Amino acid sequence: MEAIEERGWEVAGAGMLEGCEDVLELEVLEGDPAEVRGILDAHFPDSDLLLSLHPIAAPRLFVSDMDSTMIQAECIDELADFAGIKDQIAAITERAMQGELDFEAALRERVGLLRDLPEAAIHQCLAERIAPMPGARTLVSTLKARGCHTVLVTGGFHSFADPVAEQLGFERVVANRLEIRDGALTGGLVGGITDSGVKKAVLLEETARLGEGATSLATGDGANDIPMIEAAHWGLAYRAKHKARAAADGWIDRGDLTAILLLFGIPREEWVND
Repeated sequence: MEAIEERGWEVAGAGMLEGCEDVLELEVLEGDPAEVRGILDAHFPDSDLLLSLHPIAAPRLFVSDMDSTMIQAECIDELADFAGIKDQIAAITERAMQGELDFEAALRERVGLLRDLPEAAIHQCLAERIAPMPGARTLVSTLKARGCHTVLVTGGFHSFADPVAEQLGFERVVANRLEIRDGALTGGLVGGITDSGVKKAVLLEETARLGEGATSLATGDGANDIPMIEAAHWGLAYRAKHKARAAADGWIDRGDLTAILLLFGIPREEWVND
């Protein structure tokens, strides 16, 4: 607080959030948001934090990335392992997530390398390699119980996103579709590409559909999520790459996904643990 007040900005309130005793709530009446964020980041490293310009309440819309956000893997990297080229594809994935490569070009290159991989590898990968991120189902279920519409939007594939969405309770899925012929991947994709622009468009479309006053929350971890994170009322970076973290209104660096519920003031006794 002293570091904020030294800038001449008034801290109108400070205290532990009622019902969420692990959460410190600060109310700053003025000041530059970027500078306030920098001060908080410097004093609370490896923290879970949300900085908001308007009152914080449970959102009407939740849009989330999938890989490394709602699940503990990058699906295409794990699928590549069945083709014996995980290191090669994972290196491209990492550069794309860091924002160093064009997303569509990187996606098509990686999918092309999977040509002739049996379709059965997808089912085996799902069964053996894909697990929800801790707290994912509780987060989705609790938000839905409060009237929030939930959307999973990913630069990954329907082959993974559809079963993940069903498991976690998401109501809509937007993803890419692998082309499969004669029981094997062709190395191509069917239809348009779900990239950063599509992710943002989905968020704006769903917000508009919900009507005036609808608030939105977006979560993600990579550069492809930045436009969606910036367009949401609240954009949270989950254990994210540097560029995504820097673009967000807050971040989860320490806790699991249920930390989002605490930041929105939803006490543990009100969580839905299906």
